[in-house]
Order: sequence, then structure tokens, then C-alpha cells
Amino acid sequence: MRKESETTLRFEALNKFIDQSRPLHDTQSLLMGTLHYTQELFGYIPRQAIEFISESLKVPTAHIYGMVTFYNYFSLKPRPQYQIHVCKGTACYVSGGARVLERLKQELKIEIGEVSDDGLFGLSVTRCLGCCGLAPVMQINEDVYVRVVPEKVPTIIATYRKKKLSKKMPVAVGEFEHPGKSE
Repeated sequence: MRKESETTLRFEALNKFIDQSRPLHDTQSLLMGTLHYTQELFGYIPRQAIEFISESLKVPTAHIYGMVTFYNYFSLKPRPQYQIHVCKGTACYVSGGARVLERLKQELKIEIGEVSDDGLFGLSVTRCLGCCGLAPVMQINEDVYVRVVPEKVPTIIATYRKKKLSKKMPVAVGEFEHPGKSE
């Protein structure tokens, strides 16, 4: 029930944003601003939001999808709170990087490119993190871990589960202002 009410609040905030922005911009500018706001509000741009924006702005969904898929800032899938990059470059691979990756898959119960059920972790592979002399290496958001062994993985993951940042709506309904707009 709580998730439904949060979603309802987000759509109310999105509707209010569009209504207050409409007189300030042409449709194309309004669309880009609305997409940025939607990304902030939801953490990604859900299909339902695209349909809502399409109806509200009278812009075809194909045009909206075109913009969302063109710009890297936008995402059609929820992004994890913590993105894990495991290096599979030569130095990391020969030092046990593949075993670290397998342990992460087991611990998180996800495959490469997936997001854990709780939305906390995403798993990806990279070819180099620039720490070859300290292999194997992995990175979680901005934190770099060196000389990682599979046995360290549960402890590292537990650290992030504990500090689980609260994901709250970036802007409460009605609490935003537009530059240059005076009341």
C-alpha cells in the first residue's frame, strides 16, 4: 500500500510540475524539463510516466522514447542504489576476478546486468579500473576495493546493506520553483 501512495504522490508532483511549467516553455523545452524532473522523481522514467507525459503534453510516446533512449542521463529501468563494477581485465582475471564475480552473483542472487530485488545492487563487468597492480579490483559506486577475495564479498555487501541510503522523493509536491518565475 505504501508503494502505491508514493507512486500516486509522484504522479501528482509530476502533474503539478507540468501545469506550472506549461506557460514558461515551448513543448520541446517543456518535454526535456519534464523528463529531467521525472527521472529525479522516480529514479528512472517508467512506462506509465511516459504515457502520462504524452497525454499531458500532447507529444507522441515514440518521440518521448526517442529522447529518453538518446540521452544517457535517462533510464527506462530502475537504477540500483549501489552499482558494482567487477574488473575482468587480464590482471584481475588471472588474480581471481572471475571467482569474485561468481561470489557476488551468489550473494546478490543476480546476474550481470541485473538489479537485486531490493533495488540496492546492480552488477556489471568492466575491462579495467586502472588498478592492475592491486588486482582483483571491484568498484561500488565511487568506492574502489583492491585485492578482493571471494571471502570478503559478504562483508563488503553487508556494509552497504547497513548504510542503505534512504531514497526519498527529491521534491515534495508543490515545493519547487522555476527560475525567473515570481509569485
